[in-house]
Amino acid sequence: MIEVQVSELKRAVESQHGCTATLAQSVPVKETFGGKTVWEGIVHVFRIQGHPKTTTAYAWSSPIEGSDKRRFFAVLHVPPVTSPAEAVRAAIIVESRSSS
Repeated sequence: MIEVQVSELKRAVESQHGCTATLAQSVPVKETFGGKTVWEGIVHVFRIQGHPKTTTAYAWSSPIEGSDKRRFFAVLHVPPVTSPAEAVRAAIIVESRSSS
């Protein structure tokens, strides 16, 4: 599995949410559904400044199927998203709705 540079994730958070980001920690996440692993990787937790609703964002990337490109995710810590695993779950739900 190819991991991206933290600087690329920082840029994704800053550009998507219009704030400044600083890496706080990196957390391994394994998301399963129906007994199968649907996503596994490292979610980077950023402290952010300049956002009106939160001081935390979660960022990671995943390969785009059938491509050598990667998709970047930058999810804000705003309930119901209150953890790295919740951020991944929310992104999976959004993706599944948009692809169906």
